Amino acid sequence: METQAPGQLEIVRVPITHPDAADLVEQVQLVYVERYGGRDESPVDPAEFEDPTGQFFVGRVDGQPVASGAWRRHRTPAGVEQGPCAEVKRMFVRPSHQGRGYARRMLAHVEETALAAGIATVVLETGLAQPEAIALYGSSGYVAIPNFGYHADQPLSRCFAKALRTTDL
Repeated sequence: METQAPGQLEIVRVPITHPDAADLVEQVQLVYVERYGGRDESPVDPAEFEDPTGQFFVGRVDGQPVASGAWRRHRTPAGVEQGPCAEVKRMFVRPSHQGRGYARRMLAHVEETALAAGIATVVLETGLAQPEAIALYGSSGYVAIPNFGYHADQPLSRCFAKALRTTDL
């Protein structure tokens, strides 16, 4: 059995209904309430995060859940090259563990697992009240695209995309 060094992020796949996942999702909802005045009401079906349509991950440090990230297959939105597409969801790091690179590690893991599942492009939605998220995505190779889906007409939303692979030979 592999052991983790103290303070190292261990990323494990769990159902979105797992208690650790549910707690982290609730924590990110509280951030949305604080920053936007309400919860994210975009529809989420737990089945979307099960094979073959998606995956949900929890990051643990010293056995404690501190981060989450997930992807689910998504219809390719406008402004994105057609091909298998997934949406990044529920990226979160507890405030007590921010600033240690855990969000970047989780994002890379989400991208790697989506690519391994045949996804060509990932898309995501975040908001203007999350400048640290916008900075992370920009520094990770994401480019702005037109707003899509549930948040298409919301002025505080910003959407981004990143090609995980190209079809060029």
